[in-house]
Amino acid sequence: MSDNEIRVTAEQGWSAPVVGIMGGLGPLAGATFLRVLTLLTPAESDQEQLDAVLLSHSTTPDRTARLTDPAAPDPAPVLLADALRLQGIGAELIAVPCNSAHPFLRAVADQVSVPMIDIVETTATAAVEQAAARAEGRPPRVGILATTGTRAAGIYADAVRALGGEPVDTSDDEQREVMRIIYDQVKAGLSTDLGALLALVDAMVAKGSDVVVLGCTELSVAYDEHNLGRDPRLVDSVDALARETLRRAGRTPKNPVVPGE
Repeated sequence: MSDNEIRVTAEQGWSAPVVGIMGGLGPLAGATFLRVLTLLTPAESDQEQLDAVLLSHSTTPDRTARLTDPAAPDPAPVLLADALRLQGIGAELIAVPCNSAHPFLRAVADQVSVPMIDIVETTATAAVEQAAARAEGRPPRVGILATTGTRAAGIYADAVRALGGEPVDTSDDEQREVMRIIYDQVKAGLSTDLGALLALVDAMVAKGSDVVVLGCTELSVAYDEHNLGRDPRLVDSVDALARETLRRAGRTPKNPVVPGE
């Protein structure tokens, strides 16, 4: 062995549990999830953070397109290949920061040997629990802001009902605004219209929502972009997924110090 040759030993490997992140769905959502996960981790140094692998596969077929048009390209084979890649790298947990991917991940989860964290179940559970504290004896009402694909498939509506809550839907005009923020702004790499996003939250609260779910990770990106801190009316799916990931990894999530909070 020469003087400048480096030898790799077992000590240079991963520290368990390794978190695999299926990103690129879209790319900013995966990056935002890793940021939120890092901020929520109780760590005082780099070495106390979780080891994680972010696989940002941005060319994965659009999930909403497939949910609204069966003839559109199917993202399921790509999602399965990515889950197997992360498993092969050594991931022991897989987080998928994309709500519209939820229907495609059921079959994927059956074909990998590591747990895949369900963002919809995790977020819906947090939302119903938070809403119940305000419901005063009636069924908790959960407003849902999500892609048209998630809305059409009833992904959150079904999850909320299964937990004893009442989903509150957007109007068609409100849904067009949701999609404008997601596709014309976040996915297009543009600054988001904060006023429009907050107006949507206000509208859902005005309809009787006890809490409002940011049920698309691009909406999480939009909210995170403006460093607004915590809004007690909201349950953010990226935040909920990050917290559940930490719990599964044996860590207790902390609340990050966020400008404006």
